[in-house]
Amino acid sequence: MYLIITESPAKAKKIATFLSNEYNVKSSCGHITDLEKKKLSIDVDNNFKPTYKIMSDKKDVVKMLKTNAKDKKVIFAADDDREGEAIAWHTANTLKCNIDQKNRIIFREISKKAILKSLKSPQKINMDDVNAQQARRIIDRLIGFKLSPCLWKHIKTQENGLSAGRVQSALLNLVKQKKDDIKNHESDILLDVKG
Repeated sequence: MYLIITESPAKAKKIATFLSNEYNVKSSCGHITDLEKKKLSIDVDNNFKPTYKIMSDKKDVVKMLKTNAKDKKVIFAADDDREGEAIAWHTANTLKCNIDQKNRIIFREISKKAILKSLKSPQKINMDDVNAQQARRIIDRLIGFKLSPCLWKHIKTQENGLSAGRVQSALLNLVKQKKDDIKNHESDILLDVKG
């Protein structure tokens, strides 16, 4: 018996129609873990190690997935992008599944042919994609925790919880630093120009 876990409940229902009773298809409804909201949750002194917690609104989903995973081989069928890979990885860790096994399927269309083909060639969770997503999330948090209170103090808006914690803020900061470095650069080489 197998448990297939998708991101989307609608995808889970559709995929279930393609498979035999040997497969149970459920959804994580997106991310089930995240960095804590009120803490930095990143150990900057320990290689920026993040600390994840089960999201409060996903406790019932996690309970349901754990119940359905008992005595089944779990297959992760999250979306084929960095977020999907991270969702698969977080879900695997939460369910205490072995991420070194080939328990991840990839498909780019919701059709019987695509699903059956993906089940014939499972692969490992792509840790490069997971780490890329984690890096973006960590940068979001590090910049957001420092910059957002400044926004709250100096920018009047109707929007509650104004946040600078998206990676665009971090990128903009890096671009500005590089521009300043170029502008303030003094060359060590003196050119002998005769004219």
